[in-house]
Formats: sequence, structure tokens, C-alpha cells
Amino acid sequence: MSATGVSVVIPAFNEGRAIARTVAAVRNLPGVSEVIVVDDCSTDDTAARARDSGARVVSLPVNRGKGAALNAGIAAAGGEVIVLLDADLGDSAAEAHKLILPILEGRADLTIARFPAARRRGGFGLVKGLARRGIRHFTGLEMESPISGQRAVRRELLSQLLPLAGGYGVEVGMTIDAAVRGYRLLEVPVQMRHRETGRNWRGFVHRGRQFRDIMLTLIRRRIQYRKRTAR
Repeated sequence: MSATGVSVVIPAFNEGRAIARTVAAVRNLPGVSEVIVVDDCSTDDTAARARDSGARVVSLPVNRGKGAALNAGIAAAGGEVIVLLDADLGDSAAEAHKLILPILEGRADLTIARFPAARRRGGFGLVKGLARRGIRHFTGLEMESPISGQRAVRRELLSQLLPLAGGYGVEVGMTIDAAVRGYRLLEVPVQMRHRETGRNWRGFVHRGRQFRDIMLTLIRRRIQYRKRTAR
């Protein structure tokens, strides 16, 4: 596999403050041939800042959520390896090279970033707990970072997982579908940092949406796999 065929896909919604640093951090990583920012109908200058930083911008006409933004970015990507990153990583996005290397070396088909411990208290672990239990139920895997959105994946595998689950269920759906198909998953320690949600109203609303989307993804997977076994 050539190290020149790495596409970075970054979904972004109102990330004008961080997107330029995130794009700059990954543009010159070894093997990265393109950076694609999917502007999910932002109301700020996300698209302009991303474009000025050297990214190719795919603009969605209406806000469709993370899963749909990723699907649009992947459809536009040409690399043999696709790296999925959040827009608010800033300079720490350069740590993505740790996700790319195991793929290029043939040691994994899908790598998942394992972040350091949070610097402040967030929720009560309900979202991650649901994700872990769901993944364990379907695959038997014990994941430390079940909802990490920082991932690198071989195109051959990714093409079998499309379209990705909607909303915040995208990571859990991807993990389950890849593991069920027998692909090799690897969690990789990184020193990435992104915006943390605290124990305030905004944080609770965000985690509530995450919980809802992950639950819906798990329900859909249960129905899907039951239909398969019934055939």
C-alpha cells in the first residue's frame, strides 16, 4: 500500500475558531495527500477558514449531522487510507500519524485514538458505558475508547461499512460492523485534545443526543443482524 494515498476527512459545524489549526496540523503529515473539510451548513466562517488553510471544502446545503457529513467527505476522498478527525483538535491533530502508521504497516485495518484522561469532569459515564456494552454484546470486544471519532481505516474496509450510521452513533456502528466482518481493530494511545463538555446544561444536552443516537444505532444493528440470521 502506498503511503501517498491518505485522505483526511474532517466534518465541521461552526468550528471557525479551530478549523485552521486542525487543517494545518495534518496537511504536512507523511503520506497525507488531501484534507477534506465537510462544512455541515455552518453559520460562521468555518468553510472560508478551512479553504484558506489548504483544505478542500465540501459544503452541505442543510445541517445533516456528523454521520451524513462523514459520508459526504468519504465519497469525495480518493485515498487508499481514510483518516477521520474532529474539527476541534487544533494542533494536536498532528497526532493522527500514530493512527496512520499501523494501517500502512499492515498491522491493523481500523485504528481508533485513545485519548489521555480528561482534564475536567464531564458526564457520569452513561454514554461510554452504553457504547462499551453495545460493542461487547455484538462483538465480544472490550473497548477503552468506544466513541472516539479519531480513526484511520483502509478504504477496502470502509467501502463495506457505508453508509455510516447517522448522528453520534457513527463510531459505535463502524466498530461493530468492522469487527463482525472479521477486520482487525487497534486502539492507539495519542496525545490529542479537543473541546471537553462539562457538567452544565450544554454538556448534558450534548451527551443526551449522543446517548439517543448510540441507542438507536444499537437497536438498528440488533434488527439487522436478527434478519440476517433468520434467512
